[in-house]
Amino acid sequence: MTATPDLAAPRLASADLLRSVFRRHAAGVAVITAPGESGPVGFTATSLTSVSTEPPMLSFGIGTGSSSWPAVSAAEHVGVHLLGEHQRDLATTFSRSGADRFGAPTAWREGPESVPVLDGVLAWLVCRVVGRVPAGDHRIVLAEVLLGDPTGTGRPLLYHQGQYNGLRD
Repeated sequence: MTATPDLAAPRLASADLLRSVFRRHAAGVAVITAPGESGPVGFTATSLTSVSTEPPMLSFGIGTGSSSWPAVSAAEHVGVHLLGEHQRDLATTFSRSGADRFGAPTAWREGPESVPVLDGVLAWLVCRVVGRVPAGDHRIVLAEVLLGDPTGTGRPLLYHQGQYNGLRD
């Protein structure tokens, strides 16, 4: 007879429970960018998801309290950048409140549809926003892929247990 493992007492749903569980989920790291009235905006996201291949669509979440939300809420187009393990500092810069995200040493250029495109990433996409779905204190942004470049080199940056990590062999 197999013994049943002793399970800890389950906790009721809360923001802390959700954060605690998702700290154990390794996620790829992306930076989302958009043109804004006062200049480009961007933020680090681990909520990037492929949604559809026909048409090619993706989604990401953004908090409505985020400094980037006003620009993303009005943007017709966004940039999606997959970061490499060599870009921990870039991920930190785009996750830090009040940081000058597009100042030196961030290397970027204005890309198609006026979307800020970051240099040195593993891959980037320019997407047309097709929907913003309310989800609690966040919005799920649905975006159709228009064009991109998957040819960057390196290994992916991951987020796990509150830290940026690379893959191990």
